[in-house]
Amino acid sequence: MSDKYKTHEADKAYFITMSTVGWVDIFTRKNHKLAIVDSLKYCQENKGLEIYGWVLMHSHLHLLCRAAEGLRLSDILRDFKKYTSKKIVKQIEDEPESRREWMLPLLHNFCEHLKREQEYKLWQSGNHAKVIYTTEFFYEKLNYIHQNPVQEMLVERPEEYLFSTARNYAELSFVLNVILENPELKNYV
Repeated sequence: MSDKYKTHEADKAYFITMSTVGWVDIFTRKNHKLAIVDSLKYCQENKGLEIYGWVLMHSHLHLLCRAAEGLRLSDILRDFKKYTSKKIVKQIEDEPESRREWMLPLLHNFCEHLKREQEYKLWQSGNHAKVIYTTEFFYEKLNYIHQNPVQEMLVERPEEYLFSTARNYAELSFVLNVILENPELKNYV
C-alpha cells in the first residue's frame, strides 16, 4: 500500500475512509450501525480519538479525526477495526440475519490471501488517510461527509441522516458527540 495514505503525522487531523471488503453493504442493519457508533464512543472516551466529522454509509465510514497528544491514530484505528470486525461477525452469526448464508462465506474468502490465520475479514486493509493541511480542505471534506447520504439518495437533506455529524452541526439530536469547529483544530491543520 502506498505510504501517502498512512497516518504518519501524529499531530495532524486526517480525513479517513475505512471501507468494507468488496465494498459489501454490511452497515444496513441497526445493530451493525450501533456497534460502529458504540466503538467510536469507546475510542473517544478511552483511546484518545478526537472526531470532528463522520458519516457511516452502508459500505464505508468517513472520519475527520485525530489522536490526542501523545497517541497514534494508526493504533486507535487498528484497534477499532479489529474490535468492530469481531463484533459484527458475531452479530451476523448469533442474531437474526437474513444475509448470513452468503455474507459469512464472502467475508471468509477475503482471508485466503492473508499471511496470518484469520477466519473473517470485514474491513479493507489501510485507512485511506489524507492529512488535513488547510481549513478549506477540512470544510470541503466535512461537506463531502455530510452530502454522502444525500448523494446516495438515503435522505433529502444531510441533517436527516442519523449516522452523521450533519445532525450535530444542525443542533439536532445525535448518536455520537463530536468536537464542533474547535478553534484548536486550526493548530492541527
